[in-house]
Amino acid sequence: MDYELIIVGGGPAGLCAGIYAVRRGIKTLIIEKGVVGGQVLLAPEIGNYPGFPSVSGTDLAKSMEDHAKGVGVEFELGEVLRIEVGGGIKKVTTSNRTYECNALIISTGAIHRPLNVAGEKDFLGKGVSYCATCDGPLFKGKKVAVIGGGNHACEDAAYLADIAEKVFLIHRRDSFRAEECRLEHAKNKGVEFITDTVVEEFEGDVLLEKIRLKNVKSGGESELSVNGVFVSIGVVPLYALAEQIGVSVDERGYILVDENQITNVGGVYACGDVTGGVLQVATAIGEGCVAALSVYEYIRKPYWRKVD
Repeated sequence: MDYELIIVGGGPAGLCAGIYAVRRGIKTLIIEKGVVGGQVLLAPEIGNYPGFPSVSGTDLAKSMEDHAKGVGVEFELGEVLRIEVGGGIKKVTTSNRTYECNALIISTGAIHRPLNVAGEKDFLGKGVSYCATCDGPLFKGKKVAVIGGGNHACEDAAYLADIAEKVFLIHRRDSFRAEECRLEHAKNKGVEFITDTVVEEFEGDVLLEKIRLKNVKSGGESELSVNGVFVSIGVVPLYALAEQIGVSVDERGYILVDENQITNVGGVYACGDVTGGVLQVATAIGEGCVAALSVYEYIRKPYWRKVD
C-alpha cells in the first residue's frame, strides 16, 4: 500500500484534511494538478478568517501549505486521470504513476462560472478575465467592470479601484448577496454600481473595447466602454472524478455528503467547495477536519467508533 489516505485537491479543505490526518498517524498524499491553495489564491484580501484581521489569499495559502508539509503531508503536482474503488483498495492514477490507498478524500473544489454570452470566449485573455488579482495590474489607469453581486465580486471591485482609473460593478438585481461591509467598502473606493443590468455581448477589435448591456426591468439597451471585464458570478463544482466512481452528486454537480463528510461510496469522503454549502475558507477548513477524522475512524477503527 502506497498511502493510507490520498486527498485529491490542495485547497484549504484538502490541506486541513491532510494536517489532521497526519497528526493522527495516517500516511497521507495530496495530489494537486494546479497550484496548492485553490480558489483562495484569487482573493486579494481576506478579512473574515479568525486570527487574521487582514491577509491576502496567497499568504494564507502559503502558510497552510507550509504547515501541511511541516507535519509530514506529502505532495504530488499532477493531474488525476482515473480512480478505481473496487475491492476495498482505491487506485489513483495520475499523469505520473498509479497509487494505492485505503481511503480517498475528494476536495477538487470549483472553477469560475462563465457568463456564456457572445464574445466572452473570443476576448478571454484580451480583456475578459476571471481573476482580478492575476490580471488586475494589466489594467492600471484604465476602465474596467466587475460582473457579479457576491462577496467575491465586491472584493474584486474594491481591489481594482486601487489600480484602474474607473471601476463599474454590474449586477443583474437591485440587491446584493455580498456582506454589507464589503458593499460599503467598494462604494467608499469609488466603485460605480450598475444594477438591474446584464451583459449581452462583449465587443471590440483585437482587444475588448466595450460591452453591450440590457436593463432587465426596462428592457433598455446601452453600451459601456471598458478595457477589461472581470466575471465573478460564482463557481461550478469539479465533480467529474467523483461521478466517475459512482459518488452521488446533486442537480448542480455538488457532491452529496452526510454530516461526517461521507459519500455514498465506502471509504470515499469529500469536503470543501465541491460539496457546496457556504463557500468560505472557514467552512472548507471545518469540513477538511471532519473528513480527516472520519477517515481515521474508517482506517483505524478505534474503540469509540460505532459498529457498521
